Amino acid sequence: MANQPQIPLLKGKKALVVGIANEHSIAYGCAKAFRELEADLAITYLNEKAKPYVEPLAQALQAPIVMPLDVSQPGELEALFAAITAQWGRLDILVHSIAFAPKADLQGGLLNCSAAGFAQAMDISCHSFIRMARLAAPLMTEGGAMFAMTYHGATEVAPNYNVMGPVKAALESACRYLAYELGRNGIRVHAISPGPLKTRAASGLKDFDLLLNEAASRAPLGELVDIMDVGFTCAFLATRYARRLTGSTVYVDGGVNIMA
Repeated sequence: MANQPQIPLLKGKKALVVGIANEHSIAYGCAKAFRELEADLAITYLNEKAKPYVEPLAQALQAPIVMPLDVSQPGELEALFAAITAQWGRLDILVHSIAFAPKADLQGGLLNCSAAGFAQAMDISCHSFIRMARLAAPLMTEGGAMFAMTYHGATEVAPNYNVMGPVKAALESACRYLAYELGRNGIRVHAISPGPLKTRAASGLKDFDLLLNEAASRAPLGELVDIMDVGFTCAFLATRYARRLTGSTVYVDGGVNIMA
């Protein structure tokens, strides 16, 4: 029997990837992995300052939709989804890979975190995913997959992670509740928990290099993960091969999370 041509697993699928800051971003690994499987991409950049770093990456990935998105600015999220609706009329994949806390609140310990800083961290890092899901769900007419990036510090104490621990715990819980609410529509939702990665966002954590070294030494696989490891995991979960998986927190960390 002659070999049948293989159709790339995400060919024709429409994916929105939020959170690319540069070529080291986890979101960029996701976008690259989706593109390898021939998905069409919508990519966002935070603001005009970030645009020169993100736009060349989007062009290399042949993304037909490249737009600014600061979720703290009223109307920008709605404008993005209006453009997706106008150009594609549907959406199959959503990646939320953004987080923020004011530096003083992030580095000052949880006891000293201000109410305003806590609220801002929760809004940008967690509630914005809920807002995106609300806008994305009506476009996922044939089902879909949504991903939000978390970290092991959501469930275990990671020194210096501070306010982001409770915030990421809320995000993981939000993913489970969204998986429940959207499951009837064939929409699957996962929290993805990568091991420590040298990203721009991580640079704000105190003693981050120590965290990297410890993760590498404790991982059963004996090495750190990279952005493509995270991207390939999301790509798999977005395919039909993962069609009955939802609501999980998926660790992509070389096994660090199983260690006592």
